[in-house]
Amino acid sequence: MIRVGIIGGTGYTGVELLRLLATHPEAEIAVITSRGEAGVPVADLFANLRGYLDLKFVDPEAADLGGCDVVFSATPTGIAMTYARDVLASGARLIDVAADFRLKDVHAWEHWYGMQHACPELLAHAVYGLPELYRDEIRDAQLVANPGCYPTAVTLGLLPLVEDGLADPTAIIADAKSGVSGAGRNAKLGSLLAEVSDSFKAYAVPAHRHTPEINQALSAAGGVDADILFVPHLAPMIRGIHATLYAGLQDVTVDLQHRYEERYADEPFVDVLPPGSHPDTRSVRGANLCRIAVHRPGGGDRVVVLSVIDNLVKGAAGQAIQNMNIMFGLDETRGLLIPALLP
Repeated sequence: MIRVGIIGGTGYTGVELLRLLATHPEAEIAVITSRGEAGVPVADLFANLRGYLDLKFVDPEAADLGGCDVVFSATPTGIAMTYARDVLASGARLIDVAADFRLKDVHAWEHWYGMQHACPELLAHAVYGLPELYRDEIRDAQLVANPGCYPTAVTLGLLPLVEDGLADPTAIIADAKSGVSGAGRNAKLGSLLAEVSDSFKAYAVPAHRHTPEINQALSAAGGVDADILFVPHLAPMIRGIHATLYAGLQDVTVDLQHRYEERYADEPFVDVLPPGSHPDTRSVRGANLCRIAVHRPGGGDRVVVLSVIDNLVKGAAGQAIQNMNIMFGLDETRGLLIPALLP
């Protein structure tokens, strides 16, 4: 049984980790922390977990993580790096669901996140936790940087094109939409129901911090420096990401449908849909799954890839547990074979 610690268990990612781990047959949640809710039973804060978890939140300063095999950090970016050394020194493995260890270049990280990195020496040792690209490295990792939600949807949608040199990675447009849960659980004016309902907008068009993360993953996959144009949008829904990806084809003779099906044939959490399909976000709601459809409008030299995920599951907590399964030698689908929610 894997003993699990969760640091920061009151946000949307934290409660999603709790929901999925509560029924995981090989995991036992030993400790969960929260400064603001210390002493409160988990089920009192999250009624959906009543009858599944008999735990109370504890203050991070009082938490005993020494007996944990793995610790998930579900804190805001900038927090995990302050205690990463201590967690690793205790013998536990660390999966950071925020962005503290996603970028390899410390100067780039400090530029995009606007703060000094507390343990830059660990960046070289962190493994980027996208199993479809780094499964072998994840197995032996002590520190895993769980990918962002947008980068997961975009990178999975583009991998077959970039790996085979079928598209120029400096001329790709990623047009992505996310539900408001991606903004976190704290109250913010821009994510209030009255602000986002019956509305739709782009944001962070000049620069978004997920852009260098996507470029880093695609550059590693294709062996050529990627420089995509990434534009995120806020959609009036709670959860889900829809990425529409546009690229010019370098080779128009390739059967793209076959290539995508071949690339993801052995990937349990990537579903390549039949030709002509249009995946919707509700088809992956609550599931650790990325659904992809490939189109060539007019049969020409341009490709449009549609990629959908649940930002809280395959884009966060579900992928983190998938990484845990790989790290501890389990079938990576363990505890994650959950159908999507409909309606």
